This record gives sequence, structure tokens and C-alpha cells, in this order.
Amino acid sequence: MAELRPSVAPGPAAPPASGPSAPPAFASLFPPGLHAIYGECRRLYPDQPNPLQVTAIVKYWLGGPDPLDYVSMYRNMGSPSANIPEHWHYISFGLSDLYGDNRVHEFTGTDGPSGFGFELTFRLKRETGESAPPTWPAELMQGLARYVFQSENTFCSGDHVSWHSPLDNSESRIQHMLLTEDPQMQPVQTPFGVVTFLQIVGVCTEELHSAQQWNGQGILELLRTVPIAGGPWLITDMRRGETIFEIDPHLQQERVDKGIETDGSNLSGVSAKCAWDDLSRPPEDDEDSRSICLGTQPRRLSGKDTEQIRETLRRGLEINSKPVLPPINSQRQNGLTYDRAPSRKDSLGSDISTAVIPHELIRTRQLESVHLKFNQESGALIPLCLRGRLLHGRHFTYKSITGDMAITFVSTGVEGAFATEEHPYAAHGPWLQILLTEEFVEKMLEDLEDLTSPEEFKLPKEYSWPEKKLKVSILPDVVFDSPLH
Repeated sequence: MAELRPSVAPGPAAPPASGPSAPPAFASLFPPGLHAIYGECRRLYPDQPNPLQVTAIVKYWLGGPDPLDYVSMYRNMGSPSANIPEHWHYISFGLSDLYGDNRVHEFTGTDGPSGFGFELTFRLKRETGESAPPTWPAELMQGLARYVFQSENTFCSGDHVSWHSPLDNSESRIQHMLLTEDPQMQPVQTPFGVVTFLQIVGVCTEELHSAQQWNGQGILELLRTVPIAGGPWLITDMRRGETIFEIDPHLQQERVDKGIETDGSNLSGVSAKCAWDDLSRPPEDDEDSRSICLGTQPRRLSGKDTEQIRETLRRGLEINSKPVLPPINSQRQNGLTYDRAPSRKDSLGSDISTAVIPHELIRTRQLESVHLKFNQESGALIPLCLRGRLLHGRHFTYKSITGDMAITFVSTGVEGAFATEEHPYAAHGPWLQILLTEEFVEKMLEDLEDLTSPEEFKLPKEYSWPEKKLKVSILPDVVFDSPLH
């Protein structure tokens, strides 16, 4: 629960400027991390020393539900000559370390990131006659912060967030988000580390899909060129009724298509509703990976397997180097090139990091025939996996959200995989790897063409390639809610 108030006493929201004029006792009374961020806010808004704030009534470190202590809201006059409209500028406080006393974040020194290393911002177009900023963006930011705190996954510029609902709970087409560097906020050095500022940018579903198929940075650049869709500062207009592809149908789609063809996709993995069956054995075989269990204990991914899958879920492994899956018998490798910073903890959480069965007792098995199962949302990403990843010599991982298993597609150019051209289907416990040749990928893309038209799609749907002993089923969500998966 939060409250709205001007940032004046008794809350620590409007500190005096640092330097000789600051009261001697101020440093001990006002949290240094908070003070450092306020300094950057004062640089941008010297005429707004006491902006409106949404503040958590019960702070997170006292057991409250909201990780952000404060969200400050400023009025930005924009620049009409530069196609930057007047807007509200929201800035969060709490993803970084504000206090330095381990009450929220572990203090790790001044050289690295402060807390999670970033704060969120949001720019919302000001409506005519609007005298005060709407408060719904503050709750949106709290929702993203809850995800970060619960998962310990950090955000980076170019990331996308599938929200599947209008950001302001209206009828707006703006239902998803991209993240980018805030155009005005500069990184801040605090006593507890460095803080950068990531801006939330509201986008339509079609724009999100293009970001998934290509990359977030490419779509952000297109949005910057269209004033009504964001303009240079990527200001979100919840009343925007057209996508960039409707505003400029030929040019924008042409640039996206060319980008996908040239660059491929930076999305290397998703959490999904999926499962796989080993059709090489009869179901009663007690090592059949369909059940993924021994006795009553579920077979879990080992710690080493988890580390390896984490690598495949990170984006951009092969942007500046040859794509590599870390060797199965080694810990996570250093020195790989990413287009984003590693998370403090990735989407494969600690609940699956301990193996029920010792790692060395789970042998890698070559399978003759496999059956892959996806829900419709996950299945719709298969063409992206094939066209945007494998045809560019990369890999793509589906990590099940309903069971402890994973499916990784790899191309022949990926090193370190345990699937090979001779044995294209290989499993290590509940982790399946599938190696697909370029010729087979092209064939699959032809056969899976209707996956890109969900309005004409009826479930269940099955695709089969008998000569490759591979079957793919697209099934209703309810199938994956069963304990068997």
C-alpha cells in the first residue's frame, strides 16, 4: 500500500544541497544513496525541489510489500522544436542501495553496482489540462521492482517485458514494455556503488513481437524516429492508437525484416509451458524421461546443468564471438561476450539448483525419436527460434515454468552441445538438446508457417517429420497444468 504526498518533511525527500552549506548532521540523518540520486534529480529539475511522491507506507525492509521506498514525479516541459512533448517524469528509489547498512541490499563496495545497479524511470505524455501526474505508473514500477526482488533478475537496456494488459488498466493498445537508458539521467556514483537509470517505454503488441523476433534496441531506434510513437526521448502516449507499422507500413516493416535477416534475434531463451517425451522406449521403461522421476522423487536439473542452461537463456552470447554452450563437465565459464550484464541470479532459481540425483549418475542419452509439446504462446516462438536463431548459427532454450525440464535447440555452429549431427537428439536428465541442420530448419519453417497466424489456429495441432523421427504438438494451456508435466 502506498500514499501520495509532496516530498517535504517528515519524509527524507528533499535534502539540502551537498557541500559547505549542508548542515553538519545531515549526512548521518539522510541516507547517502538516496541523497546521491536526489542530486541527479536536482540537476535536471532545480525548480522542483519538492516533487510529488508516491511512497510505501510500510517500507520493504519493515515487511511491506512494495520494494520501492519512493517514486518521485516531475513535470518536464519537453522541447517542441525537437518533437519532445511536455510530459511527466517518474523516478524510482529502492532498486539501488539507499542505506548501505544491509537492511535491503548487501553492501559489496563502491566499485560495483549499488544494489541491483539501476533505478527505473518512466516518461508519460502530459494530457491537456492535466495539473497533477497520474499515480498508476508508480504501481507499474512497483510491479517490476517486485519481479526483480523476487527473481533477482536485473533489467538491461533493450530488454522487453510482456505485460499482456494495458499499462494503465484502460483500453489502450500500449500493453507491453521495452527498457532503455534514460535520455537525461546520468549514471550516479554513490557511496555504495554505481546507479544507472533505465527508462520504461510502453509499446503495442506488434512492436513487442518485432522486438522478440529482432531485438529491443532496433525497435527502440524505430520508435525514436516516429514522434507520435515516442520520439527522441521515447515518451509513452497511452492514447496512441497506431503501431509504428500502421503509421509507416512499408518503411518500418522493411527495416525490421532486414534487421532480422541481417542480425537474427538476440532472444536466446524463454520460460514457457512445454514438455518433451522420449519415444525411443516404451513408457514402462523406468528410465523413460517422460516421467522425469525416479520413484517418488522428481529428477531435477543438477547445479551444473542449471548453470549451463542459464548461459543459454542469456541473450547475445554470440554477438562478438562464436556461439558456445559451456562444456557439461565444467562450471559456468568466464570470458563470454554478452550484450547485457549477468544477473545476480538468473531465471532458473535456486529451487532447482540442487540435484536430487547426483550429476555424475545421470548419463547423457542419445534418443532416436522425440515428441515436443508447447502451449500456443510458446509454440508461436518456434519460427523465431528457427529463423532468428538457428539460421544464424545460434541456440534457443525453452525452460519449463510448470516442471523442472528444458529444451534447447542448437545449430551445427554451436560448440559445447551434447547433441551432435550423428545423434541430433540427446538428453541429460530432464534437459533435452535438439540439433537441427540448416536444411531441416528451412523445411520446418515451411511446415510451421501457420504458427504465425494465431487467429486461424485451432488446438490441438500436430506437426510431424517421420523421416527425422520428430513430432511437435501445440496443446491447450490446461494440459501443462497437470502434475505429469
